[in-house]
Amino acid sequence: MWELIESGLRAWLYPGLSALLSVVLTYFVFRLALGTVRRLTRRKAIPRLFLDASARALGVFICLLVLNGVLEAAPPSLPFLRELQHTATLLLILSVTWAAVRCTSAIGEVIVTLNPVLEGEWKRARKVETQTRFLVRGLNILIVILGLGSALMTFESVRHVGGSLLASAGVGGIILGFAARPVLGNLLAGMQIALTQPFRIDDVLHVQGEWCWVEEVTATYVVLRVWDLRRLIVPLQWFIENPFQNWSRNNADLLGTVFIRLDYAMPIQPLRDEFARLLRQSTQWDGKTETVQVTDSDDRTIQVRFLMSAPDSSLAWDLRCAIREGLISFLQEHYPDYLPRIRARLVDGNEADELLAPSQ
Repeated sequence: MWELIESGLRAWLYPGLSALLSVVLTYFVFRLALGTVRRLTRRKAIPRLFLDASARALGVFICLLVLNGVLEAAPPSLPFLRELQHTATLLLILSVTWAAVRCTSAIGEVIVTLNPVLEGEWKRARKVETQTRFLVRGLNILIVILGLGSALMTFESVRHVGGSLLASAGVGGIILGFAARPVLGNLLAGMQIALTQPFRIDDVLHVQGEWCWVEEVTATYVVLRVWDLRRLIVPLQWFIENPFQNWSRNNADLLGTVFIRLDYAMPIQPLRDEFARLLRQSTQWDGKTETVQVTDSDDRTIQVRFLMSAPDSSLAWDLRCAIREGLISFLQEHYPDYLPRIRARLVDGNEADELLAPSQ
């Protein structure tokens, strides 16, 4: 046994050293060339973005490529040569897959970088970013599947099994389709959302009673940032099958309302004047909408609606709270007697008996 190991090590001495030196020299030259290119290019240049994204994977790929070349040139009589060649080929396929995924992701980053969110063009920039994120993630999934399939096909046993599987591909495809229905449904929903654009990155949505922003879009789910910094994870299929509100679909402008219940005796004009004064001293108001209307009444009170506009949903919320507080303070100070009240009439004993007596 020891003699076999010793003879194997002796046979691999020079080929192993040459392979090791070749890989080390290749890695050294690659790092030197990488440093030179980084010095000569700008950090935000498009070729530099691709290089930075795929540098590690590219270095591994080049080293494995050299290693495969050295092993192909080695004497065929070396022990375990076929196993080492197969391992090197397998690692080479995985490194190509890794580099392809990194380059695809870099393409997405370049597209997003070339379409910044500028004033007046935020809608187009968010549309491009959302579509790019969807398509890049879908392409990455396809690349990984192809890479893993190619790696598995290097095994002889897997190739034989693959032939028998192809014979029963119809039944297997039906079974796989039912088993992977949720995943495939989300992937198809992601493609549909990327093309139809019902929402984009940073859009304000109202989903399941929550006011939130679209923070991240993956291949199968959407991460929504709720106003109190919670995160709501929603599958993509849910957006296809359920209605939801998009508060920034075409623009971010939003109307806000404040409702106040008051006594019938309350005059409306002082409220209009105070509402106008509060709006003009507010920094959240965009100057577009200013309306005061009596929208409802019942047997005890009237309902006054104050309608205002703001540039976005966050400012609209702050504006509503500030206006509500200012109007309540105004009423407490100048018209405290006109706040909602319950009316009652005091009667003496005889009159009460007459009211309670049954009618003849």
